[in-house]
Amino acid sequence: LIVGVFQLTLPRITENKRIALEQAIFEVLPGAVTKQAYAVDGASITPLEEGIKAPTQIYAGYDDAGKLVGVAIEGAAMGYADVIRALYGYSLEKQCAIGMTVLESKETPGLGDKISKDEKFQSNFDGLQMQLNESRDGLTEVVKGKKSGTKENPWEIDGITGATISSVAMGKLINESGQVLVPVVMKERATLEAGGS
Repeated sequence: LIVGVFQLTLPRITENKRIALEQAIFEVLPGAVTKQAYAVDGASITPLEEGIKAPTQIYAGYDDAGKLVGVAIEGAAMGYADVIRALYGYSLEKQCAIGMTVLESKETPGLGDKISKDEKFQSNFDGLQMQLNESRDGLTEVVKGKKSGTKENPWEIDGITGATISSVAMGKLINESGQVLVPVVMKERATLEAGGS
């Protein structure tokens, strides 16, 4: 009976996840009206057709003139209760994050779940510095979450009081995915920019 119910509801669950991801992409890439998914394979990217999945993928967002707004990158890290999955927007021009939304979290209600609700915490991800280093193989600085009120640098995330572990996890997931994917995004900039035309 349980297997039957699972089989019956799987298509609806899959479609709801697809819709939620699409909404999240446009949320973290303000100004984007269309998107293109790309599979990441080592240091190169390949456009994906709608509905096709790859082990690692990014999403380019384009404005109504077809100009690249930025790229949405997914990351995951262990929080207090379970793995946190989030999507953040990255501006190639500014070399910084331009938005973030939590895709999946089981953090403590009223504390850790503020990572998806607290406006002050969310503001950390509008201009969070993620510059490419000189060798172009990683970020200049390590993006990290700090205890509330101790942020000193533009690549740090000011945490939530009582939810330090969740705040640190957010820094870790952005840093780990950014160190790997931002160099690829910057190397493939011409491909990404051409994708909107």
